[in-house]
Amino acid sequence: MDKRVALVTGSARGMGRAIAEALAGVCGAVAVHYRSDAAGADETVRSIRMRGAGSEAFPADLSDAAGAAALVGSVEKAFGRLDILVNNVGPFLVKAWHELEAGDWEAILRVNLLAAFATMKAALPGMRSRGWGRIVNIGYSRAEQLGAFPTIAPYAVAKTGLVILTRTAAKTEARHGITVNLVSPGLIRGGAMPPGKTVDPETLGGVEDVAAAVLGLAGEDAGKITGTNVLVAGTWKM
Repeated sequence: MDKRVALVTGSARGMGRAIAEALAGVCGAVAVHYRSDAAGADETVRSIRMRGAGSEAFPADLSDAAGAAALVGSVEKAFGRLDILVNNVGPFLVKAWHELEAGDWEAILRVNLLAAFATMKAALPGMRSRGWGRIVNIGYSRAEQLGAFPTIAPYAVAKTGLVILTRTAAKTEARHGITVNLVSPGLIRGGAMPPGKTVDPETLGGVEDVAAAVLGLAGEDAGKITGTNVLVAGTWKM
């Protein structure tokens, strides 16, 4: 994969940075996306370059579909191609469902679901032309349970939609040599905890576990793994 080019959205810090750094070990270049944390993005770029891969930082507001598509175009212009797309960005809102406003729903759905749609659609022509591509969307470990989510309803709805979008794209793109999969974290060490929850951190997964799952699905030997949802939730079941 030494000549492959990857893009990880939301990679200025946290889980996105861990994924980008993991990909830096096997790719020729990794594009770093950020919305406002330019300093964090620059740190990720430096970390990637220290691992021997090329890297640049790209600002974009993914709440706008045109901005999401333009991000892909900027990466392709800078590096000549885009082979691996990781849709990591996914804002989280904790709020009782009956207190939500329409704007709350729109904000969460736009970045968690519509941005993934826009980046995928923009990346597919280039991947199809080369007959190879890897798309990994970051989901949510409970999305397929179709349960009640009184305090995170927009997020859960968006991530459930992402499951359907991922499997739809996996079905249509397999013939082009493109795989589309999900990696779905549960609670992650160092991440946000649900209100009122006390959890033993030793039972949780870490960002490095998520990065390892993404790396496996993005690999050269993963060409027949598509439409899957890999849960990274440790031994704690949400």
